[in-house]
Amino acid sequence: MRNSNHLIGVLNFLTFLLSIPILGGGIWLSTRANNTDCLKFLQWPLIVIGICILVVSLTGFAGACYRNTVLMWLYLFAMFFIIAALLGFIIFAYVVTDKGSGRKVPSRTYSEYYLNDYSGWLRDRVMDDSYWSKISSCIRDSKACRKMARTVGGAPEPAETFYRRNLNPLESGCCKPPTECGYVYNNETYWTYGVGTTSNPDCSKWNNNQEGLCYSCDSCKAGVLASLKKSWRKVSVINIVVLVILVITYVIGCAAFRNNRRIDNDEPYSETRMTKEQPSRLHL
Repeated sequence: MRNSNHLIGVLNFLTFLLSIPILGGGIWLSTRANNTDCLKFLQWPLIVIGICILVVSLTGFAGACYRNTVLMWLYLFAMFFIIAALLGFIIFAYVVTDKGSGRKVPSRTYSEYYLNDYSGWLRDRVMDDSYWSKISSCIRDSKACRKMARTVGGAPEPAETFYRRNLNPLESGCCKPPTECGYVYNNETYWTYGVGTTSNPDCSKWNNNQEGLCYSCDSCKAGVLASLKKSWRKVSVINIVVLVILVITYVIGCAAFRNNRRIDNDEPYSETRMTKEQPSRLHL
């Protein structure tokens, strides 16, 4: 157990190094936040996460290396809440991304997305006009739809080739009209009116203007939800691994904390405190 101080010091030094690029990324985003609305959602979480990891890591590192009981107590106290918060986020992420997935379309490789397939807190958040205006602005600024363009012999690729493409949720939901609307393919982001159903409100929302497209469509919102679900599930898997590492570090930290208290009380490692403070009075 005497090696626990050294081990907790090494672990916290590694997490301290990890906090530097996270904090630097948040600061970099803050300098570019005026370019697009969506970047404003990213800067503060990264900065807060980076600062928390940095401060807690330094506290644990100093407490373990200098055998400071107060610093180790603060470190364990903060680490407990970080573990609890991370566990809560993992549960929350799985709950809010439980429902919804893409639907397969006949003679198409890509899936299409419908807002009615999703429900709950995340759907309500995306549907909120104030949030959606910023999210749609982010999609436009990313030029995701323009990046879909492909040419064959200097002309747009044939419709049959496009239908076999494996589009991601944003490309499928925001950059083209729903298949049931019956629009005729000209290129990836330019479709002319054809024969199809009009029961889907997205059919009337499609606009060939490159700043319009289907950014106001429910299918675009559903595509965002599908992307968020995929991303959050990946992040949750990573968070589970991080949670396991934090729990192991916390257990080692508890051992280091007990070591520090034993040393502060001048207790021999192999001798219990009760034996030292209350020696036997019976002498035969």
